[in-house]
Amino acid sequence: MIKDKKKIMIIGSTEFQNEIECAKRALELEGHWVVTPCFNDKDKELRDGTEYYICNANRFAMENADEVHVYWNGRSTGTIFDLGMAFALRKKVVVKYLGKKSFANFVEQLEEKQNEGMEIVNENV
Repeated sequence: MIKDKKKIMIIGSTEFQNEIECAKRALELEGHWVVTPCFNDKDKELRDGTEYYICNANRFAMENADEVHVYWNGRSTGTIFDLGMAFALRKKVVVKYLGKKSFANFVEQLEEKQNEGMEIVNENV
C-alpha cells in the first residue's frame, strides 16, 4: 500500500478502452481509487443512457478526483469535452498517451508544404 493514495479519473478515446482498463487495474493495485469514463458501449445501463447522463456521470467522477489521466487519439470530441471539464475544475492533468495523427498535425504539415512552395497534389494518382 502506498502512503499517498490518489483519486484518479481516467478519460480517453473509446479506441483505448483496453489500455484504460489495464491502467485502472494497475493503479488500483497500487492502492489508488480509480474511475474510468462512461463509455456508452461498455454496459447495458450506459448504452441506454443519454449523452446528458454520460456527461453528468463523468463530471461527477471528475469533481471527486485529485487528478485526470488522459488517453486521447486527438479526434475524440468526448475527450475534448472531458478535458474542458478538467480545465474548468482545475484538475491536475496527466497525459498518458496522445495519438500521433491529428488534424492539428495536418494543418502544420499543410503550412510547411505550402511554405516550401510544394504543390499540393494527390500522391496516389
